Amino acid sequence: MSHSARIERALETAVASAQAEDAAPGLAAAIRYAVFPGGARVRPQLCLAVAAACGDGGHDLVDAAAASIELLHCASLVHDDLPCFDDADLRRGKPTVHAKFGVPLALLTGDALIVMAFDVLARAGVADPVRLPGLMSCIARGVGAPYGIVAGQAWECEITAPVDAYHQAKTGALFVAATTAGALAAGSDPAPWRALGEGLGAAYQVADDLLDALGDCEESGKTSGRDDALQRPSAVKALGVRGAVALLESHLDRAAASIPECAGAKALRETVRVQATRLVPKQLARTAA
Repeated sequence: MSHSARIERALETAVASAQAEDAAPGLAAAIRYAVFPGGARVRPQLCLAVAAACGDGGHDLVDAAAASIELLHCASLVHDDLPCFDDADLRRGKPTVHAKFGVPLALLTGDALIVMAFDVLARAGVADPVRLPGLMSCIARGVGAPYGIVAGQAWECEITAPVDAYHQAKTGALFVAATTAGALAAGSDPAPWRALGEGLGAAYQVADDLLDALGDCEESGKTSGRDDALQRPSAVKALGVRGAVALLESHLDRAAASIPECAGAKALRETVRVQATRLVPKQLARTAA
């Protein structure tokens, strides 16, 4: 089974667990809407790829870790789009959850997805209790305080924010969780895989800054111009478009170079090269061509 199929199967199983005939129908519908159809599923793909490189590509706990990370990512998007933060009306090419279901249900949907993510891990971990505690802690650090997604969102509530710390928490932390969780779920040392997550997370943040600044809603699938409107720090503001593209390429090179020597190293480096092509906004790629 392909990585994509494994991810979608695990996510479908998780979402189905939150649905029942006597459950609140609006919440059930909003949860499904928030998860499907998804984006590129980059973070769970990365988790599975690292696990495979560590020699374990079919373990149930690996699939659970990948699904958990994607559910947490989806939750962060739902909350990030709320009027109290980005006040965005478009995500993944369709109305945001609060635009379609209202703010109260959107808030509850994000909360439910966070709980669901750890429930998925707990259920899979019953069969592998030795690996579960470290995996739970690893993923929790990627989303909580003081350095996870929640911390990244909190920096937006401050008058000023250190750019590196803000971006590392808001974007990089979950990428680090994806790579290290893949190793942990496969029974390997997570430390050598941290740099890969850091490099890819930094690259994705710069790419996001570029798409937001260039105002290409069709390509990004979400509301653009929010960094400027909300006066948030960005690579484009600091370096200009050309400087941001150079920084993006530098982060991707660093990520590829950090991959430890292992059976799956060549395939992972190819994955990073593919991401390099995909991350550069299309209009910039056309200009370069």
